[in-house]
Amino acid sequence: MSSDKQVHLILVDGSGFIFRAFHALPPMTSPDGTPVNAVYGFSNMLSRLLREHAGTHLAVIFDAGRHTFRNDLYGEYKAHRPEPPEELRPQFSLVRDATAAFGVPALEEAGWEADDLIAAYARKATDAGGQCTIYSSDKDLMQLVRPGVMMMDPIKNRPIGVKEVEAKFGVAPDRVAQVQALIGDPVDNVPGVPGIGPKTASALMAEYGSLDAILTGAESMKASKRRDNLLAHADMARLSLQLVTLREDAPCPEPLSDLACCDVDMERLGAWLSDMGFSSLLQRMGLKAKPRPRISAHVTPAGLSQPAGELPSIPPEPYGPYETVTDPEVLRKWVEQARASGVCAVDTETDGLDPLTAPLVGISLAPQCGRACYIPLSHQVDLMDSLGTPQMPVATALEILEPLFADPSVLKVFQNAKFDLLVLTQAGSVQPAPIDDTMLISYAQSAGKHGQGMDELSRLTLDHTPIPYDEVTGTGRNRVVFSKVDIARATPYAAEDADVTLRLWQVLRPQLRTNHALALYEEMERPLVPILADMERAGIAVDANDLRAMSTEFAQRMAVIEAEIHKLAGRDFNVGSPKQLGEILFDEMGLPGGKRTKAGAWGTDSSVLQDLADQGHDLPARILAWRQLAKLKSTYADALLNQINPATGRVHTSFQMAVTTTGRLSSNDPNLQNIPIRTEEGGRIRRAFVAAPGNVLVSADYSQIELRLLADVADIPALREAFALGQDIHARTASEVFGIPIEGMDPLTRRRAKAINFGIIYGISAFGLGRQLGIPPGEARGYIDAYFARYPGIRDYMERVKAEARAKGYVTTPFGRRCWVPGIGDKSAVRRNYAERQAINAPLQGGAADIIKRAMVRIPAALSDAGLDGRMLLQVHDELVFEVRKDDADRLAALVRQVMESAATLSVPLVVETGTGTNWADAH
Repeated sequence: MSSDKQVHLILVDGSGFIFRAFHALPPMTSPDGTPVNAVYGFSNMLSRLLREHAGTHLAVIFDAGRHTFRNDLYGEYKAHRPEPPEELRPQFSLVRDATAAFGVPALEEAGWEADDLIAAYARKATDAGGQCTIYSSDKDLMQLVRPGVMMMDPIKNRPIGVKEVEAKFGVAPDRVAQVQALIGDPVDNVPGVPGIGPKTASALMAEYGSLDAILTGAESMKASKRRDNLLAHADMARLSLQLVTLREDAPCPEPLSDLACCDVDMERLGAWLSDMGFSSLLQRMGLKAKPRPRISAHVTPAGLSQPAGELPSIPPEPYGPYETVTDPEVLRKWVEQARASGVCAVDTETDGLDPLTAPLVGISLAPQCGRACYIPLSHQVDLMDSLGTPQMPVATALEILEPLFADPSVLKVFQNAKFDLLVLTQAGSVQPAPIDDTMLISYAQSAGKHGQGMDELSRLTLDHTPIPYDEVTGTGRNRVVFSKVDIARATPYAAEDADVTLRLWQVLRPQLRTNHALALYEEMERPLVPILADMERAGIAVDANDLRAMSTEFAQRMAVIEAEIHKLAGRDFNVGSPKQLGEILFDEMGLPGGKRTKAGAWGTDSSVLQDLADQGHDLPARILAWRQLAKLKSTYADALLNQINPATGRVHTSFQMAVTTTGRLSSNDPNLQNIPIRTEEGGRIRRAFVAAPGNVLVSADYSQIELRLLADVADIPALREAFALGQDIHARTASEVFGIPIEGMDPLTRRRAKAINFGIIYGISAFGLGRQLGIPPGEARGYIDAYFARYPGIRDYMERVKAEARAKGYVTTPFGRRCWVPGIGDKSAVRRNYAERQAINAPLQGGAADIIKRAMVRIPAALSDAGLDGRMLLQVHDELVFEVRKDDADRLAALVRQVMESAATLSVPLVVETGTGTNWADAH
C-alpha cells in the first residue's frame, strides 16, 4: 500500500536509451558541430520524465565500461559487439552532462553492468516497502518485473508488466533468465543451447518448471537433435544462466536516500540547453536562452531552486489585448506558434452545459502567457462577425487545428478537460492528446480546501479576477446564449479563459511534487479524463415503458399513503406543504420537539420527522415514506424520460471529477448515486436501466471495502484475520465484542454489530447508533465502549487522524490524497464535531475512491488486450457497471474482478462481487 512517504524509485537505463535515441532520431548537431541527436532524445525524455513521473526518488544508471565480472566468467562475453558509430561516441559524455544539468543523480560502478545496478536498486526500493519503475524496454531487464517493480518503454511510453513479459517470453518474469539461458544471445555472445528457440524454451519450461529440471530430465527425453544438444551443452546452459541473471547484490554507489527528487535549477538547465542549441526544448520548458559554460558531469547536482513550499512566481505578462481569428491562414500561424511553444492552453465556448448536445460556438488558444486568440465559429450574426469578416466553418477550423491536437510533442492544457474533449470530439475533432487539466491539478492537492472553478483558482492563485460570464451574456431574463454574444465582446472573455488556464498551469503544476500529489494526478486523475469521457459518451439504455409504468405505480402508492396520512391527521391537508405539515404535527397534534425556523414556520425536514418516527409516531413515518416515493418519482421515474438523448436513445450521466473532498466521483443529470441501495424502490428503479438487445449488464462491486481499509490502516489483527479467512465480518465482530459464539448467532446481534462496524467509519455517536438500533443512547454507548475495548487500535486510529487534521488542516488517504477538513478548528462544537467525523471517514472513503479509480484506469486496456468489446458505463461509489455481449459476460466479469482485486495491495484481500443481468437490478 502506498502513501505520500512511500518510496517510488524511478530508474532510467541511460546506456540503453542512448543507443535507442541515436537510431530513432535523424542526425543533429550542436552549434559547435558536435553530433547530438542521442543527447537531444535523452534530454527530451528526461524533461518529460521530470514533468510527468510520479516518483519520490530518481536516478539514471550507466555502464562504467566494457569489462565486468561476466568477462571473467566467460571471456567471449560481448566479444563480438561492434564499436559504437563514430557519431555516437562524443555523445556518451554529453548525455552524462545532460543528467547533471537536469540535477539527476548519474550512477555507475566499475566491474558491473548498468542492469545489475538497476536490479540492486530495485531490490532496495521494494525491501523498503516501496516500488520501482524502470525506464527501459531492454529484454534483459524484464526478469526484474514483479509486484512493486514494473518497466516503462521510454520511446513508446508504454508500461511493461507481468502480462507483457509473459507475452514476449511465454513464461513469468521470474523464469525469464532461465529461458534466456536456453536460447542464448548472439548480440551479447551468450552461448545457450543450439537449436533452442523462444517457443521451444518456453514449452520446455512449461513442462519441466526450471532449467535445472530440463537439463536433468534431458536423459529421459525421446531421442532427437534437441535432446542431444541439451545433453552436450548442459554446462554452457548453466554458464549462460550465470551470465544473464542480473545481480541484485551488486554494490549501490549511492544510498537510496540520496536519490530523493529535488527541484531542478532552471537557470543552470537553461544555460546547458542553450549551449546545446536545443531551442525547441527551451521553449517547451518555458526557459530563456542564457549561454553559460558547459556543466561538467562531475559537478554535484544543485539543490532546490527555490525554498521548499514557496509558490512559483505569477506570470507577469498583461492580460490581453487578444486577437480574433477568422482567417484560415492566420489560424495556421497560431497553430505553428503553439507547436513551437510545446504547450498550449485550449478552451471551448458552447451554447449549453451538456457537452454531448451543446453546439460548439468557438475555440480559444493560448500558446504563451498574455498571448491568446479566439476563433468564433457559429456566432449568430447573419453569417458575418462584428468585424465584417465571415466566420470559419467548424470543419475548416478543426482541420487546421488537427496537427496541433494530434501532435504528441505538444501538451494541450484545459480547465475541466473532460467537458472540452467531449465538445470537440462531438463536433468532429480528433481527441487532443497529450493533455493536462488545471482543475484536476489543483484538485489533486487541495480537495475540500476551496472550489476548483477557473474563476476561483484565478483569484486564489493569480490574484486576478477574470471577466465574468454574466458580463458578456447578461443575467436573468436578459441572458442570451453565447452564440448571440457579439464577437467583439466574446473575444476578450473567451481568449482570457485560455490565457488564465495557461497561467494556472505554470503556477500549479510545479506544486504537485512539492505537495506529494504528482502520483495521484498522473496515475489516477489525469488518465481518468478520457475514460470518463468515453463512459459519458456511451451512456446507458433505459426502458421508457417501464419508467412510465413505474411513475404510475409510485403515484398510486403515494395516494394510498396520503389517505393514511389524512386519516392519522384527522383531516385533509397538502402533504407536500411543510407549513401545513408543521401546523398538523406541532399545533394540532402537539407532538414534542418542534422548533421554528427564522421565518416563523415549524421545521419539518427529514431529521425532525425521523426523530418523531423513532419515538413511535406513525404520521411522521408515513410522511417520510411519502416523501421518498415522491422524490423517486420526480427524480427518476419522470425525469429519466426527459433525459433520454433522442440521438442515442440512452441516458448520459455526467461524472463530476473535482467536487467531493475525498476524491469520490459524483454524477448528475441524472444523479445515479442517490438511488436507494437496499430498498424495494431502489431495485425497482434499477430495473429500468437495461442492456441493448443481445447484450447484458455486468456489475462489479467491492465488498465492504471501507471496513477492509479500516482493518488495514488501523492494523486490527482480529479484523484482518476475519477478512483473510473470508469470515462474516459482522458476525465475527459480534462474537469478539459481545463474547458469544458465531455459530447460532441470532440475526439481531449480528445487525447490531453491523451497525457499529459501519457507524464507526462515519464517527457515529451513541445517540446516532441508538436511533439506528432503536435502543436508548446509554445502551448504545455501552456497545461502542465494548467495541473500542475489544479493538483499541480503531480508537487510536480515530484519535490519530483527528490530530492530523487539527495539525495540518487535512488528512491523507493511504494513497497520498490530501482531504482538507474545513471546520476542524471551529469554535462551534457542532461544526467541529462534524469536521472530526469527516476526518475519521475521509481516509477510508477516499482510499476506496482511490482504489476504484486505479482499477478504472487499468480496465479499458485490459479489455482491449483480452479482445473483449465490452464497455464500462457507470461508476457508482464502489460499483462499476459494464455492457457486453451475452456470450462474453463471464469472461468480462472474471477479468474485471481480477483487475479490481489487484488494484491495490492491502494487508487484507480485496474482494469483488460480480453479477450479470439484462437490467441493472438483476446484475447488482
